Amino acid sequence: MSAKKEPSVWQGFKAFLMRGNVVDLAVAVVIGTAFTNIVNSIVKGIINPVVGAIGTQSLDNYSSCLKDPCRVSADGTVKSGVPIMWGSVLGATLSFVITAAVVYFLMVLPMSKYLARQAARKAAREGTKEVVEVTELEVLKEIRDALLAQRGAGHGER
Repeated sequence: MSAKKEPSVWQGFKAFLMRGNVVDLAVAVVIGTAFTNIVNSIVKGIINPVVGAIGTQSLDNYSSCLKDPCRVSADGTVKSGVPIMWGSVLGATLSFVITAAVVYFLMVLPMSKYLARQAARKAAREGTKEVVEVTELEVLKEIRDALLAQRGAGHGER
């Protein structure tokens, strides 16, 4: 009775880590974290001051009250009422939209164009290769036909 030896937990973990997509995911998380800091700086340094020119400096200060009187302490705890902090939602939404736009315009769009150019070059090379192969095939057919014609003419003379 032969029992099939199952891989150890360590071997399975090692195989999991060595798969390419795990490394790619780790790199993406690290770059994403660094990129988040950049976007947060843009929102804090550019977007919030622009909004501050219209109203308050921080979007977090925008809120509405469902049940009066709304009193929120300096540390953010609600003392009375039911406040809706829609300014923080707006700030998070702006951060998301800015992040998505920057990722799309600086990473996705250029990479898509690059891959499309590569595919077009590859298609052009394959098209040229097919033309050369077809031309060679036609030349070989012509040579065959010429040889058959010579052979046919040679048989008639004997």
